[in-house]
Amino acid sequence: MSREQRLAEVFVELADTLVDDFDVLDLLHTLCERSVELLQADAAGLILADQRSALQVMASTTEEARVLELFGLQNDEGPCLDCFSTGQQMVNIDLDEAQERWPRFHAATVALGYRSTHALPMRLRGEVIGVLNLFCVERAVLSSRDVAVGQALCDVATVGLLQERAVRHGEVLAEQLQGALNSRILLEQAKGVLSERAGVGVDEAFGSMRAYARRTRQPLGGVAEAVIAGTIDAAELRTTSH
Repeated sequence: MSREQRLAEVFVELADTLVDDFDVLDLLHTLCERSVELLQADAAGLILADQRSALQVMASTTEEARVLELFGLQNDEGPCLDCFSTGQQMVNIDLDEAQERWPRFHAATVALGYRSTHALPMRLRGEVIGVLNLFCVERAVLSSRDVAVGQALCDVATVGLLQERAVRHGEVLAEQLQGALNSRILLEQAKGVLSERAGVGVDEAFGSMRAYARRTRQPLGGVAEAVIAGTIDAAELRTTSH
């Protein structure tokens, strides 16, 4: 399959969320995964502003990426925060060259083996609601075409969150994002619970839950709640993920 064909598939996949009651968490994780795939990054993390305008980590492709996003928020530094505040893309950042600008973020990121990063805003008509951050093991350089593709993916996902049919007023969007945040908290708890019960890593635990949610057409938050309650066991989830 050519890259153009794959791009078309991904845009259709993201646009398919433009329906009532779509799963916000699944949309955000899909955006992270497809961005890593198409832009040849090694990991991705995504932050969104909640109803109080506080930034929250909402999705990631790996546990390391999630930790880095949390670290950036807690230490108030990093390209994702600058991208959110300005609404401007921050791409092709060589972390060694950015050491003075973001010393703590630089140290944490390099410690996990990453050498470059990119940050793309999730925005619509000047309103920035989040940022997609990409991490690369090598000193990767995105071409202008790659940056355009990455921004287009973010734009499609943003439209999905701000869709007119489901979001007619600003408070509805806030409630929707707050609901996703609450589900995310449950999801993090469930990843730890399942990891311990099944004796697997947290990334594999998440993969099992997501595969189960997709197969059974349930929201991720509901599956996470069931895992915590013990009404879905580890064996059932592992079977579903294969």
